[in-house]
Formats: sequence, structure tokens, C-alpha cells
Amino acid sequence: MTPLLNVKNLQTRFKSRQGYIYAVNDVSFHVLEGETLGVVGESGCGKSVTMLSLLKLLPPAARIEGGQAIFNGKNLLEMKTKQIRQVRGAQIGMIFQDPMSSLNPVVKIGVQMSEPLRAHLKMSKSQAWERSAQLLDMVGIPEAEARLHDYPHQLSGGMRQRVMIAMSLACKPKILIADEPTTALDVTIQAQIVDLVRDLRDELNTTIIWITHDLSLIAGFVDRVMVMYAGYIVEEAPVDDLYDDPRHPYTVGLFGALPEIGSTGQRRLTTIKGAPPNLESTPTCCPFVPRCGYATDKCHTTNPVLQPAPDAADPNHRLACWVDIRERRQA
Repeated sequence: MTPLLNVKNLQTRFKSRQGYIYAVNDVSFHVLEGETLGVVGESGCGKSVTMLSLLKLLPPAARIEGGQAIFNGKNLLEMKTKQIRQVRGAQIGMIFQDPMSSLNPVVKIGVQMSEPLRAHLKMSKSQAWERSAQLLDMVGIPEAEARLHDYPHQLSGGMRQRVMIAMSLACKPKILIADEPTTALDVTIQAQIVDLVRDLRDELNTTIIWITHDLSLIAGFVDRVMVMYAGYIVEEAPVDDLYDDPRHPYTVGLFGALPEIGSTGQRRLTTIKGAPPNLESTPTCCPFVPRCGYATDKCHTTNPVLQPAPDAADPNHRLACWVDIRERRQA
């Protein structure tokens, strides 16, 4: 099956006073139509920058150094400003992490929602206003018509995030990128947002890329998981295979930090020792070496490439690690 989006060898750098920050390093992945991909990793691993690079929403200090992002037969990374603006919102939507900073605080909700409808779908003002009310109703906001006259500060955090979801789906994009959309919300609202996006995905057949640092949040939601560390993909697998058989020491560490609901024991949560690496140079060894309890001599000298995991239950399980940690975990 031909991927809806196919990214190859994406490289993104940030200019700093000391030189460059190597934020995204030769990242390659794809998503199929109707698929949901989870992108997991701690803050600073490059997951958000990867997706922002695709839509050219990077700050001035950032620069895409290489790679391809083929969508609808065209390379997003080669598009001019006018061309990429026609893609944003209309064909690839995005839900940002903090709706309060994403929504204009001095503009009414209805006006902000109407803009993409009028720009991309050429609706009249009245048509866009009516469609905006329908979208708010679709995402579960009561008294939708009245809410169009509200300013963002008049809505709760959960309602603001629902507004962002409605805006991102306004033009029925083929791909929806959700950048940690539940981070600032309490667990009850988090579950509601996840359920809402899942229902909308099933109803609209939208392809979703869900960025998060919480593996437990996406367990029953995504089809595949891509784990990132220091700007690299270190493991990728179908969700069931990854949860049943994590292979990279970093992935294992992330699972170890999750609490077990319903556990009768007093298991202490594990931590990943150390800190993320300095990204001011490309590593000559595995970037996880300083924090890894399984490292060998080869890990200290050569950076592993992403390749099929040996003896994995699923042939699509890929791994960037020199060590087979299964035997050592069982010992």
C-alpha cells in the first residue's frame, strides 16, 4: 500500500551562538491512509520539531538541511510559502499543545474558526459561521452557537482544546497532527479528548499522528508507535508488539516509569538515569550510551542504524540498538 505521507532522511538544525543544534537526524517514517501513528519520547527528543518541519512552521533559527516528505506526490519540504499555506489546515491539520497560546485571546471563537473555512473552502461569512457552530457541536461543546461569541478566556481548558480540534478538522484534512494536546489537562479531560479524537478518526477516516511523552495514554488508540531519542528514531513497531516486546533500553525505561493500575505489590517506579545528550554535534556513538545499562564496547564507538529487530514477532518492528537486551533482562 502506498503511504499517504512518506518522510525520508529528514534533517533539521537550529542555529545557536555556539553553532548548531542537531534536532532531527535522518528521520524516516511513513503513515498509511486511516492509520494512527504514535510518536513518543521525552521533551527535546525531536518529535514536535519533526512534525513542524513538515509544515514549515519552524522558528527563524531553524533550518531544514535535507530529506523528503512526499504527500500527494509532492515534496512538502520543497514547497514555497504560498504552496505550503494551501496544505496547512486544508490537507494537514494540527492541534497544538497549548490552546490558550494558539488561539488569539482578543478575537472571538467564531471569527477564528471562520477564517480557514473562508480561506480554503471559499465559504461566505454566514456559511462559515454556520459551519463553525456545527463543528463545535460535533466536538461536544454545548450551546455551540452561543460559544462562537465567546473569547478564549471564557472557556475552560478542555473546551478550548475542543475548539482547537474543531478548527483542525474544519476543512476535513487527510492528516491530523496532534502535538501533546492533553498535556495541560487533568486525567478525566485527557480521556475525553482521546475518546473524542478516536471517534472523529473513525467517523471521518482521518489519518492521525499523535505526539506524546506518555506511553500509557495511547495504548488502546494508535496502530503503530515510533520512539524518538536525541533526534533519532530508536524503535518503531505495531503497538501490540512494542508493548509486549520492547527492545530498545530507552523504550524499556519509559515503560518502567509507568505506574501499574490495579497492582497489589509495592513496585517502585524506575527512572532513566542521567540527562538527555548535548545536541550541538552529531554523535559518533549511540546517543543513549551515557544512560544505558546494557552498553557494550561497540555502543561506545558506532551509532546504530534503524533496522528490523531480530526475531521479532512482527516484521515491521524496527530497532536502532547493537544489543539484544532480552537475555540480559531475563538474567
